[in-house]
Amino acid sequence: MSEDYRSRIGTLIRDARRHKGLTQTELGRLLGTSQSAVARIEQGHQNLSLEMLARIGEALDRELVTLGNSRPQHLRIVGGAKLSGAIDVKTSKNAAVALLCATLLNRGRTTLRNLARIEEVNRIIEVLSSMGVKVRWLPDSNDLEIVPPATLDLEGIDEDAARRTRTVIMFLGPLLHDRAEFRLPYAGGCDLGTRTVEPHLAALRSFGLNVVATHGFYEAHAAPHQPDKPIILTERGDTVTENVLLAAARNPGTTTIRNASPNYMVQDLCFFLLKLGVQIEGIGSTTLKVTGVADIDVDVEYSPSEDPIEAMSLLAAAVVTESELTIRRVPIEFMEIELATLEGMGMQVKMTPEYLSANGHTRLVDITTIPGPLKAPIDKIHPLPFPGLNIDNLPFFALIAAMAEGTTMLHDWVYDNRAIYLTELTKVGAKVQLLDPHRVLIEGPTKWRAAEVMCPPALRPGVVVLLAMLAAPGTSVLRNIYVINRGYEDLADRLNNLGATIEVFRDI
Repeated sequence: MSEDYRSRIGTLIRDARRHKGLTQTELGRLLGTSQSAVARIEQGHQNLSLEMLARIGEALDRELVTLGNSRPQHLRIVGGAKLSGAIDVKTSKNAAVALLCATLLNRGRTTLRNLARIEEVNRIIEVLSSMGVKVRWLPDSNDLEIVPPATLDLEGIDEDAARRTRTVIMFLGPLLHDRAEFRLPYAGGCDLGTRTVEPHLAALRSFGLNVVATHGFYEAHAAPHQPDKPIILTERGDTVTENVLLAAARNPGTTTIRNASPNYMVQDLCFFLLKLGVQIEGIGSTTLKVTGVADIDVDVEYSPSEDPIEAMSLLAAAVVTESELTIRRVPIEFMEIELATLEGMGMQVKMTPEYLSANGHTRLVDITTIPGPLKAPIDKIHPLPFPGLNIDNLPFFALIAAMAEGTTMLHDWVYDNRAIYLTELTKVGAKVQLLDPHRVLIEGPTKWRAAEVMCPPALRPGVVVLLAMLAAPGTSVLRNIYVINRGYEDLADRLNNLGATIEVFRDI
């Protein structure tokens, strides 16, 4: 093994150990060796056999060497116990991916503080790295440092990583100012039916970007210019708003965006762009006025705000297990409709005074849940653009409705087939009737039962099934949880800290 490979593998092992929260001594104990031996391995001064690499990978729950396709992760859940204690909400997944795309605007060093270490972030890091961007996790932290090269290597882009995330479409906005022609692989992500990219392409045409989809790539041709009129978004989408913001950030004129999303990840992107010197009026509203900067070269630090979808997940965990939990760092501005809906179903909570997130803008509270009986709402539950009930929070109401007395209708009008995945709850005892691809009826309360279930191929329904298994007495198995790892960091371990019994395993 060459010294270069030893060094790279040592760094990988060190980062995985720190991510797992182990000391060198603790890892040495798991491997039956000494702290000094682990130190030599991490410094690249030790030859390693495949057997030792496999043992290290098992200890760190990280596949360091893969032959063919890696084996999927599964969860074994012993349900039926109440949870207790306190848990912090992690920073936003959706803000993280937008901010990573936004770093392409900056020729200086960007440090993103307290970023979620999730698979979606890992995929974008892989794509950025393949383009020549230097990306590294700072020691003993969730802080990510990003330093761009003088010229991006778009020809070297990691196509496999790019196709496993829809986020790559948000490279269009930053890149249109630097290349007359470029191409990006088609985007992937959750299987939620056909999501048209036409709103992105229509909006970016105002900046002189024309895109043709051919042979698995977006073929882009750019002749950047100032939009000659306000950009009217045909749908108030989060990512399309972000893409237009990224395009406008390097445009020295003033761009007006109407019917913009004011959602949490869009606000985080706006606050970050302010730090880059971009002027933005109307943050938090549906009309944004953006005055860009032709060249951005600043060293900047930013911490995204907490994730309201994870906060809703944890509230649902408390409801389904009938537990008293304290959920800290909840972004209340983006949870008020959800909490009002829960109050209408009979849920009670205690809430602290507000305080600010590390980004200096987002309002947070700590919420303590009070277990008690719930009743079905009088009207259907459906999402709306912010400040309405968040579309990504709707699936958690399926779980909550299954705990409530009566029949609840959920109307998921946004996605073509996500409502279908909620019928997976029937395998663990819920009474879920599919009316059409967008509407389900849920009758409660539910007598949960253990089961073995293949994880739905969509992030939020996958977590909903996991949380239902926490309530089901006995041992359940949730298979192939990659989609959950896309959006949640160490979810099993964090739930275990609250009293759950969840084991991560792989098939032999």
